[in-house]
Amino acid sequence: MDLDLRKLRYFATVAERLHFGRAADELHIAQPALSRQIRALEHDLGAALFIRDRHGVALTDAGRQLLADAGPLLASAHAVRRRVAVAARGSQRLVVGFRAGIPVIPAARAFEAQHPDVVVDVQRMEWDDQAPMLLDGRVDVGYVRLPIDETGLRLTPLYTEPLMVVLPAGHRLAGKEEVSEADLAGEPLIWHADASMQPTTRPLLDSGLHVRGVEEKLEHVAAGRGISFVGRSETVFYSRPDISYVPVPDLAPDQVFLAMAAARTSPLVDDFFTAAQATAEITAECGNYEMWQLQSNAVSNSATMER
Repeated sequence: MDLDLRKLRYFATVAERLHFGRAADELHIAQPALSRQIRALEHDLGAALFIRDRHGVALTDAGRQLLADAGPLLASAHAVRRRVAVAARGSQRLVVGFRAGIPVIPAARAFEAQHPDVVVDVQRMEWDDQAPMLLDGRVDVGYVRLPIDETGLRLTPLYTEPLMVVLPAGHRLAGKEEVSEADLAGEPLIWHADASMQPTTRPLLDSGLHVRGVEEKLEHVAAGRGISFVGRSETVFYSRPDISYVPVPDLAPDQVFLAMAAARTSPLVDDFFTAAQATAEITAECGNYEMWQLQSNAVSNSATMER
């Protein structure tokens, strides 16, 4: 029996809220109807998905497994609707996602030479929306950095770049030619993911500040609330007098990947993968103002077209 995506969406909403009443309100259906749909899904799968008792609602082992698999499936269905809508407008368009500091221009130019009839748009991504944007079709292919939830994605390594520590301008280590991990011991860390995923082998103090983007990170560092780390290319795009970037040679380099939804099949995306791999060395070395300006203009134009 085929999996009913509507029932799956109902299940995911209940699983995230762990409350049938709130889930029903969010889905704009009656609670008894929602309960019937969940029971029907459990019957279809031959497994109980929730434990319901006087203490509330909890997921079973089967429910936790289904929740882990449901996200990519629902995002993939949304992406299909999005691509069909674009095709119905008669346009050929490839949306390339990128993280701060990664120039898309070299690969885009190589791709456009092969496909002059396809418009290449670019879309900025942050660390926590990389996977969702790829899975739900907002971007077709993306330049990503770790950490990323790889569920439902295909990742291809492109190149590495050195990591730099970001320090307030008045820090005792600011302006040095390089520092070691040992030099940073005891410093509070401003990071964009769980502190356990920090790039150092010697854990730093958790500042309690967790940020989404580079700009937020730099504001906190400049204010003296802690230190952080960025890839070398990001230092080119975010030069400012109140912070200092210093190389840390004993840190593992930052790895840049190209990613797409694993379930996606597209000759255009495959051709962009080829172009990105062919220009990876150029991309790794071309972090300069001219490339940043070209890419920023492309993002601005794309945003204007979206509005």
